[in-house]
Amino acid sequence: MTENPTRSHRPNGPAGAALARAKVLPPWSLLAAGAVLGGLVGGAYGVVKTPTYTATSYLVAVPTEKSDPSAALGFAQAYGRVATQLAVLGDAQVWAGVPVRTLQESVQTATSPDAPMVSVSATSSAPDLAADMANAVSRALTLHANDAQADTHVELQQFARATKPTEASSASATVTGLVGASAGGLLGGLVLLVRPRRTADSARPASVPGPATAVDVRGQM
Repeated sequence: MTENPTRSHRPNGPAGAALARAKVLPPWSLLAAGAVLGGLVGGAYGVVKTPTYTATSYLVAVPTEKSDPSAALGFAQAYGRVATQLAVLGDAQVWAGVPVRTLQESVQTATSPDAPMVSVSATSSAPDLAADMANAVSRALTLHANDAQADTHVELQQFARATKPTEASSASATVTGLVGASAGGLLGGLVLLVRPRRTADSARPASVPGPATAVDVRGQM
């Protein structure tokens, strides 16, 4: 007994039922499922991840009587680059109570092109340590800059000390959840774009050759 060639081979059992349900689901369900799954993963990451805090201190370069404001602006830019060098961080580690490597990984500086200001920011999982590191680097930078004041004619003064931050600077669980939902929805959209190309060939029925025409042997004889 031969098998009917027109009969399609379909999986039976739970796998077949799941495949049948997947065909019934609307296409937008992939977007919804991806967004929900991404939101759950992103929110869980925001809850599990240790929050970080950032404290910032500000310094200002003041020209002396033998200098001008443009010189102070130029030296402020230079001090911003020098602040994270080993010579400054080596002194700052004494007041911060952390190794130089920790300061190199946690401290960043920024300057303004319009004002002779230098900001020193430090990030840590402990808010009080973040403030201590920012103030320690600012103190060390001020001492190094004022040691050369006789030559630069610019004095570096503290404009504002870093205070203990009360709110985390890292993304909250809500933000990470929204980012995860966006990424999951985007991934679902990509799958939705690829899905029709894969199912088009598989949904096409296999061509079955027609029955062979019987040869009239008597007509050929």
